[in-house]
Amino acid sequence: MHAMRIPTDHPLLLRIVDDLATHGWSQQNIFLPESLTRELAQECRKRAAEGELEPAGIGRGPAQEVREGIRGDRIQWLEPGQAECCDNYLEIMDSLRLALNQGLFLGLEDFESHFAQYPPGAFYLRHVDRFRDDDKRMVSAVLYLNDAWRPEHGGQLRMYLKNEVECDVEPIGGCLVVFLSGEFPHEVLPATRDRLSLTGWFRRRGNDLFA
Repeated sequence: MHAMRIPTDHPLLLRIVDDLATHGWSQQNIFLPESLTRELAQECRKRAAEGELEPAGIGRGPAQEVREGIRGDRIQWLEPGQAECCDNYLEIMDSLRLALNQGLFLGLEDFESHFAQYPPGAFYLRHVDRFRDDDKRMVSAVLYLNDAWRPEHGGQLRMYLKNEVECDVEPIGGCLVVFLSGEFPHEVLPATRDRLSLTGWFRRRGNDLFA
């Protein structure tokens, strides 16, 4: 289905490109139509209820391990063709990929994304999204799926900007945060209720021969 593809010169996409060029990150409080955000949240909850979300690991490849003292979310990767709402989201993010390539010449080749559910009390300690031995991840994108979220629920994304300035983003449904993967340490603060998101990365071709 290609109905959700949007033109690369859409004002919303251009605003993200401009923010990344100027600041290295962007926050759009209303990124998706409300109905699509709601469908994605329902899909995430359904998969969680069916036991399809697995504890997330640290690191990559054979060295990956689950360490709940560092991160406590449960995840499932998106695959095309599983659900219409997910396919629509992937189409929109591919439009953003093209806009980023046109505006910033990043050479982004694909986008990978997973549902993430943080149960109450779970967190993710301060980290950077790019692996030391793998520079494919260029731009991180987090879409929040939480309805009626209030500040007292916690669960903020705390970003460490230049000069260690802290910026807390409330994980309110429909909000998208995009940032350069290698540049901004960040953490997820514990929340008092389930915290749902779609977390993903725009990737370029890596420097290793087997990319």
